[in-house]
Amino acid sequence: MASRGRTSRGKSAARGKAMGRPAKGGGRHSNASRRNGDQPVEPNSDEGKRRRGATAIPGRLTAPVLVLNLNYVPVNVCTVRRAIVLVAKGKAELLEQRSEDAQVRTFNTYLDAPSIIRLVYLVKRPFAPRRLSKKEVFLRDHYTCQYCGTRSQHLTLDHVVPRRQHGPHTWDNVVAACGRCNLDKAGRTPEEANMKLRRLPTAPQPNPYRILENRTILQEWQQYIPWQANGRKRDEESAALAIAD
Repeated sequence: MASRGRTSRGKSAARGKAMGRPAKGGGRHSNASRRNGDQPVEPNSDEGKRRRGATAIPGRLTAPVLVLNLNYVPVNVCTVRRAIVLVAKGKAELLEQRSEDAQVRTFNTYLDAPSIIRLVYLVKRPFAPRRLSKKEVFLRDHYTCQYCGTRSQHLTLDHVVPRRQHGPHTWDNVVAACGRCNLDKAGRTPEEANMKLRRLPTAPQPNPYRILENRTILQEWQQYIPWQANGRKRDEESAALAIAD
C-alpha cells in the first residue's frame, strides 16, 4: 500500500509539471517570485525596507513642540505626533517648522515636522498656587543647593528648622540641599551648624511659564519666551558662583 501511494504522488507531480503547475509546497515562493520578478526578499532586509519605502528615523515623532495659546503665550509642550494631529484637525496652526530634512512620512505623502504651533482658540488656565512637593522645591531653587551652591539633579530636601525641633513642612521652611550639606547640618538649625542660607525660602509666585522650567529651549522658541533675558542673567550668576567656588 505504501509503495502504491508514493507511486500515485509521483504520477500526480509529473502530470502537474507537464501541465505547468507548480509542485506542492512551492506555491508561496513561486507567487513571491512572480510578484517581485526574482527571488523572495526577506522583510527585514535592506532591500525589503527599500521596496516598502521605509524611512525609520527614531525619535522624530516624539520630539518636543512648543504649543502657544491664541494670545501667543506658551501653554504646553507636546510631541510632533500630537502637533500634527492638532494641525490636521484644524485646532492649531503651524508657526515654525523644523529643518527641511525633518519630515514625517505618512502612507501617501510627507509632512513637515512642527516646532511651534498656535491654538486657534483661547485656553483659560487659572494660576493656582503651586503644591508643595520635592520637584517644585527643586524648581524654585533652580536645582541648586541652598548652602554650598552646587547645581545637581541629585538633591535632597532639608528643613531649615528640623522636624525634631517641631519645624513645619511649609514653603518657607524647606530648601534644596545636596547630600553632603544635609548630612553636615543633620538635626540642627543653620545657626547651630554654622551654615548660611544663600537666600531665604519663600512660596513661589504662580508662573505661566513653569512648563518650560528645566527644559532645553530651542533656538526658534526664544522669540516667544519673554524671560530669556532673566534666564541669561541666572546663567551668568551661576557661572560667577562656579568660578568663585
